[in-house]
Amino acid sequence: MTTQESQCPPSEGAVHLSRLPNLGSAVLQFDLSKEIEELRKEDSWERETGRSSKTLVKQQDFRIVVVLMKANTRLTEHRAEARTSIHALSGRIRVHLEGRAMEMTAGQLLALDCGVRHDVESLEESAFLLTISWPKEYATWTTDDTAHTVK
Repeated sequence: MTTQESQCPPSEGAVHLSRLPNLGSAVLQFDLSKEIEELRKEDSWERETGRSSKTLVKQQDFRIVVVLMKANTRLTEHRAEARTSIHALSGRIRVHLEGRAMEMTAGQLLALDCGVRHDVESLEESAFLLTISWPKEYATWTTDDTAHTVK
């Protein structure tokens, strides 16, 4: 087996993160069931939004967020200037996209291209993984460690 030089070299550690630098580690492993249980204990779970989330991975061009939503709550319509995926972990959600709705249950995955407008409705208590991947040339950092896109 021959090896080739990587076209995607590892990040230079987590120097870009002033808070929670472990989110940018080169190798991370998670127990998603435990992460979801911990979300139920967060103050945000009791707020009127009816959801709680936690960023598991945070790189300049890549995020993974676990989201827990109470039944009959909604993430309002939005879009990302990035490719995204929604992987249903538990419960039942409905993703509304440009004139159609797609129901998802545990184990189903939905991939969205850049700029696709959508919202997420929780039909029962549900958890999902949100993955966001920006082209590196569009990803930048701000002083508060949040990423945004530029054109």
